[in-house]
Amino acid sequence: MPGPHLHHKKTYDQDGEWARQGKVSTDLLEVLLRDPYFHLPAPKSTGREYFNLDWVHRHLQLLTTSPTITDVQTTLVELTAQSIISAIKKYFTAGEIFICGGGAHNTFLMERLWELAQPDIHVASTQELGLAPDWIEAMAFAWLARQTLHKKPGNLPAVTGASKAAILGAVYFV
Repeated sequence: MPGPHLHHKKTYDQDGEWARQGKVSTDLLEVLLRDPYFHLPAPKSTGREYFNLDWVHRHLQLLTTSPTITDVQTTLVELTAQSIISAIKKYFTAGEIFICGGGAHNTFLMERLWELAQPDIHVASTQELGLAPDWIEAMAFAWLARQTLHKKPGNLPAVTGASKAAILGAVYFV
């Protein structure tokens, strides 16, 4: 099913309001959660190169019935929330988690994360720490630049799965 940019002429679902209107398709959610990615051990990372519109279409083709476009959006929010909370509970003993980036602005996603984490984990935006959610990526890149300038590793192999600690990037003066 096409995303909001194809159905609502918007680049994203503001506050998750479109997804909030639907209901979770349990059949679709089960199919999505069977994807091998969700069964890989940590550490792992991914993005649009894996999770994209084609990925959604492939999984929809495995269903015998087709959920509405709105129900697909709702189910994708639920998949996101469930996979995040499940991974945190599996690998960490966390009393609190702080969400940053665009997802922190999606009130529907934040509500689902909070509901799934209860009663063990406090869920909030990094704004609660005085750090705007949109600043975190820039701060991370600033720290990586600092590490490179000081000729220090910018990765943690235990976290990233890299074979060794390494200085990331290079600085060139012309």
